[in-house]
Amino acid sequence: MNFDINKLVRPNIKNLTPYSSARDEFSGEAKVFLDANENSLGSPLTKWYNRYPDPHQQQLKQAIAFVKSIAVEHIFLGNGSDECIDLLYRSFCEPGKDNVIICPPTYGMYEVSANINDVEIRKAPLLDDFQLDLIHLENLVDENTKLIWICSPNNPTGNSITRADVEAVLNNFNGLVVIDEAYINFAKQKSFIQELNDYPNLVILQTFSKAWGLAALRLGMAFASTQIIEVLNKVKPPYNINQATQDLALKALEEVGQVNDMIKILVDMRNALAEVFAEIPIVEKVYPSDANFLLVKIKDARKVYEYLLTKGIVVRDRSNVKLCDDCLRITIGTEKENTLLIDAIADYLNEIQ
Repeated sequence: MNFDINKLVRPNIKNLTPYSSARDEFSGEAKVFLDANENSLGSPLTKWYNRYPDPHQQQLKQAIAFVKSIAVEHIFLGNGSDECIDLLYRSFCEPGKDNVIICPPTYGMYEVSANINDVEIRKAPLLDDFQLDLIHLENLVDENTKLIWICSPNNPTGNSITRADVEAVLNNFNGLVVIDEAYINFAKQKSFIQELNDYPNLVILQTFSKAWGLAALRLGMAFASTQIIEVLNKVKPPYNINQATQDLALKALEEVGQVNDMIKILVDMRNALAEVFAEIPIVEKVYPSDANFLLVKIKDARKVYEYLLTKGIVVRDRSNVKLCDDCLRITIGTEKENTLLIDAIADYLNEIQ
């Protein structure tokens, strides 16, 4: 591999002078801040939120660095992982010229964001066992391929991608390999974070939305080389992570033990729910999952989906997704919610008999 980030960054991004906020131009201690045109009288909510947040989220990044055992310089924070995805396109892909590769079925925002940024999508569908088709993937790569997206554990299939296959891509591709680890906390497979020093072309995405239970805060994380992080920081809006999100995420990071307990409970319920589904007559297959959801192949999945709606239960119908014919994606709920789901399916069985 002959990786050179300078060959990947868009020319206009190389030459970009990023916006310099008031907080960027000052460092140190001060008593009076009259530099950012804030409302000095406060706000109706609290006296704390009338000031702009730290544009670099240093305190929050230090707390994340401690939990992840990684240097602060390798961390980028986005307004959800979706902002990280968008910034990777905007930083490294020339509209109307470059292409990226996705491996469907996978997370839909890779394709949506590519279309928004006028970047060609090339598809290397997963094999029947939901693993990478390395030969197909390799054949799609050309000199204008900038990113390869790998979701592991994968959404919507729930399985982890074989580590050796991911390493093969990392070792043989000169562009960026983005591994989306949104569900990694629920998996037996370890994160690729500790491999950053070995792969300068590696970008890892994680989130506070899943295991941390903070989906409403919209906080995503990207981990990469300092060179890649510098590019993302150059392109991002100055205050992309609001102060309320920073404050609440910091509090959450003090409760790692509680989060680990929740992860264990969810995994145990996932495994128990999978066993229950396997005994239901109309269920054809329960796919192995390393996430906080199950992909279930079920006879007349659309009818089941619509019946559940009549009971006030919403799952995700994935029947129109490649390789997911007649499949429902079902998030692991609370014990009460899981019971309501199984009872509703039992009612459905009684009605069709």
